[in-house]
Amino acid sequence: MDIGMIGVAACLGLSALGSALGAGTAGMAAIGAWKKCFIQNKPVPFVLVAFAGAPLTQTIYGFILMNTIISGALDGVGKLAIGLFAGLAMGASALYQGKCGAYASDAYGETGQGFGNYILVVGLIETVALFVMVFFLGVAG
Repeated sequence: MDIGMIGVAACLGLSALGSALGAGTAGMAAIGAWKKCFIQNKPVPFVLVAFAGAPLTQTIYGFILMNTIISGALDGVGKLAIGLFAGLAMGASALYQGKCGAYASDAYGETGQGFGNYILVVGLIETVALFVMVFFLGVAG
C-alpha cells in the first residue's frame, strides 16, 4: 500500500467534512431565521442561502488539490503530509465559515441589514482555504 494515498483521501475527505459541518451549521441557522420571519409576517430573505452554501467551495478546493497530489512527483510521505494538513486547514476554514454564516443568517434575518458586512467576513474566511489550496498546489505540483 502506498502511504501517500492516505494523503490523497485526507485532502478531499477532510475538506468535505468541514464543508458538510459548516453548511449544516449555517443551514440550520438560515432555517431558524426564516422561521422567525414567517412567525412575524416579515419578508423572508432568500439571500441567506449564500451563507448556508458558502462552505461548500472547500470541497472543490480539496478535489482540485487532491488531483494535483495524485499526479505530483512527491513521495508517499510528502503526499500524506500535504493531503492531511491541507485537508485539515480547508476543513477548518469551511467549519468556521459556516459558523460565521450562522451568526450572519441570524443577524440579517432579524434586522434585514448588514448583508455586505456579513458576506465580507464569510469571504475572508474563504480566503484561508484559497491560500491553502494555491500554496500547496505549488508544493505538490
